[in-house]
Amino acid sequence: MSRRSRRAAAAPATGAGPARPTVTVCRGCCCGTPKVPGVDHAARLRDLRAALDGAATVRVTGCLDACERADVVVVQPSVAGRAAGGRPVWLGLVNDRDATADIAAWVESGGPGITEPPGILDLYTFNPSRRVRAELHE
Repeated sequence: MSRRSRRAAAAPATGAGPARPTVTVCRGCCCGTPKVPGVDHAARLRDLRAALDGAATVRVTGCLDACERADVVVVQPSVAGRAAGGRPVWLGLVNDRDATADIAAWVESGGPGITEPPGILDLYTFNPSRRVRAELHE
């Protein structure tokens, strides 16, 4: 199945976007590799997928070009969250269980636009360049 076919199959019939938040996990040149030592990257991804099962779509992507903050996770709002003003939230250095639990709790309660993230996630939040943000949506 091609990427275009997968996207078309995954899109809701209304064309309005995903009914639940999408969590994109970078696993490119720095993220999820031995370049960030002492982290079981595969376990972090498994934990995130398990914690968000049924609450969000979790997808893995290649390099998001935010290498200065390896282990990047982007939380994108649901349709309702976007309608309420939610925008994607970029989190860097997400490489421990506590961060995964905080992200999961926030997404389960609605995510961007619906609920405010736990204050601790402010430590992980950053704003990537416009070019990098635009590439996420392609």
